[in-house]
Amino acid sequence: MSTAEDDIRYMAQALRLARRGLDTTSPNPRVGCVLVRDGAVIAEGWHRRAGEPHAEVVALDMLGGSAHGATAYVSLEPCNHTGRTPPCSDALIKAGIVRVVCAAEDPNPRVAGAGLARLRAAGIEVTTGVLATQAVTLNAGFFSRMQRGRPTVICKLAMSLDGRTAMASGESKWITGEAARADVQRLRARSCAVVTGVGTVLADDPRLDVRDGARQPLRVVVDSHLRTPASARLLDPPGEVLLVAADGDTTALCQHAGAEVLRLQGADGKVDLRALLATLATRECNEVLLESGPTLVGAFAKADLIDEYRIYMAPVFLGSVARPLLELPFSRMAERMQLRITGMDAVGDDWRISAVPQH
Repeated sequence: MSTAEDDIRYMAQALRLARRGLDTTSPNPRVGCVLVRDGAVIAEGWHRRAGEPHAEVVALDMLGGSAHGATAYVSLEPCNHTGRTPPCSDALIKAGIVRVVCAAEDPNPRVAGAGLARLRAAGIEVTTGVLATQAVTLNAGFFSRMQRGRPTVICKLAMSLDGRTAMASGESKWITGEAARADVQRLRARSCAVVTGVGTVLADDPRLDVRDGARQPLRVVVDSHLRTPASARLLDPPGEVLLVAADGDTTALCQHAGAEVLRLQGADGKVDLRALLATLATRECNEVLLESGPTLVGAFAKADLIDEYRIYMAPVFLGSVARPLLELPFSRMAERMQLRITGMDAVGDDWRISAVPQH
């Protein structure tokens, strides 16, 4: 008979499997499954990408679809509806599973407890909440899209020890070293969209793509007056580009270069950032990476739209006239933004600081 310690151990294994889909499963959540019988793992699986079998089915297929008397450890509630694939709850019932241990309920309204209810109705013992925090964290963007109607936003920043991001002239290549830049590539690879501002496009002409990546994020430029030139490298393949304007001619040259143009004007005459995130959610974006200059980052921060900061700090000084990290013209201590540091790791010669806003 399984103990609580066994449940934690096997669920941790299911979560490790789920992490293998970090870069590939979107818009679906990352899910892993471990099948256990008589105290031994008999099969395991993880969801690779949308349209392919879910983790439970991958594991069951290893056994020819039959797992009589086994326990299934699944990092997210098995689905009970037909989407791109058939219901996983039915597959578990048909396979003879006698117990399902689930980390977290699926926040998708189409599931939302229905999968677990279906299993219980079939006489299967169900245990929930095992390593739930880790399961939700792994799929924070998916939970955010389902529960808040917007993706999570991770803000990537690179700075010097004195908190500067570029010289006064705009020169910024390169503040951090190769290891940090490779880490950012991995961050892009797991993101559904990368958002930048037109100022960054004009100053740095970035590509914002994933080198050697099978899946490219949607590249989004917040460009209130459609100033992105048709020659911008960001408009080159691979991947799709969305230019988000507040006003301007939507038949501008940039549109003819293959970019989609969307107008989302806010009350201040600028791009409505909340509407932008809501739009990205309708496009099934779970995680958004914000890679931009101090003006747009400051606007996201002031609107309380950043869920996590990923700051790469290089062991250099750029001086007092260099550009700041964020444009936040506070004048009183009471206006300060408080963060909670969740991690600090060496990445090559640089440091990577992970922090979340404290409300």
